[in-house]
Amino acid sequence: MKTRAAVLEEGSKEFEIVELDVDEPRVGEVQIKFTASGLCHSDLHLTDGVYGDSPRYPIVGGHEGAGIIEAVGPGVTHVEPGDHVVCSFMPSCGVCRYCASGHSNLCDLGANILKGHMPDGTFRYHRDGRDLGGMCMLGTFSERATIPARSAVKVDPWLPLEVAVLAGCGVPTGWGSAVNAGGVKVGDTAVIYGSGGVGINSVQGAAYAGAKYVVVVDPVEFKRETALKLGASHAFADADEAAAKVNELTWGEGADQAILTVGVMDEIVVRQAFDIVGKGGTIVVVGQANPEKLTIQLPSAMFTRNEKVIRGAQFGSCNPQYDIVKLLRLWNAGRLKLDELVTKTYALDQVNEGYQDLKDGKLIRGVIVHQ
Repeated sequence: MKTRAAVLEEGSKEFEIVELDVDEPRVGEVQIKFTASGLCHSDLHLTDGVYGDSPRYPIVGGHEGAGIIEAVGPGVTHVEPGDHVVCSFMPSCGVCRYCASGHSNLCDLGANILKGHMPDGTFRYHRDGRDLGGMCMLGTFSERATIPARSAVKVDPWLPLEVAVLAGCGVPTGWGSAVNAGGVKVGDTAVIYGSGGVGINSVQGAAYAGAKYVVVVDPVEFKRETALKLGASHAFADADEAAAKVNELTWGEGADQAILTVGVMDEIVVRQAFDIVGKGGTIVVVGQANPEKLTIQLPSAMFTRNEKVIRGAQFGSCNPQYDIVKLLRLWNAGRLKLDELVTKTYALDQVNEGYQDLKDGKLIRGVIVHQ
């Protein structure tokens, strides 16, 4: 089968639209016709070196996707042709140590998501004798793909996939980072650093969980305004102003959670978060950074004296097969905002335009709608 896809070569700063060959699904795989794909900042990191030497090129971009199953390989039973699915950027096998212990967001199948090949080390995209991977074994910037079946989450067929697509990455990652990893409770004060496609959902999650105050720090006015509409109580362009306000709101006790969803993590924002939480406070690190760079350097004595906690969160510590469906049903019930997150839609050929808009601070989430 042929498909058009947005591909990155090593060292390239922009995606190139090319025609690829796509293999038929093998054991444990499905073929999908993508309907929509979110423009997540994580794919932009394929162009800016944040991932270091981890990615393999050439690679088809895109890891937030939704579409319709066209064919299934041997052994696939949980989906069939015609099913509507949202793709989780983290597959979940259900039987590895991490899945079996309730941590399917850490499934062993996700070991090579930046290499883009299937769990068996082979590829399903090809061009002129070369193998191409797909971002997170998906490559949602393609009209069609063959992907691991355990990356496909069946969703209710009446859901508009161009909206439901956000549940493949940005929504569960942000929401879960507040509710699951951060443990936001009724009456808490939570601070969110960065309110883009992930952080805005941390805002929604913290507000839904009953936080008394949800404070946002983001330099982009448009993102601050959106955060105030979707659950934030306060929003600041400057971290020091936010810290002063949190100190006032909590009578000097500090925040209960600080959730870091900035596009590129650095030691400055980590220290700001560490200082803004009070005794027993939790810092949740979500944003990406070069794996070779030390971005967490903090005074250990303060951990001991104040019992502060710092932890990472992959996929918002969510269970893909359960939480994607749950979050979409919350949207269906009017309890979660999704339509408001889609700032603009694009055709596949406009992928570079969409990412320029993202870099310019014009988007909460852009979505490619495949023709």
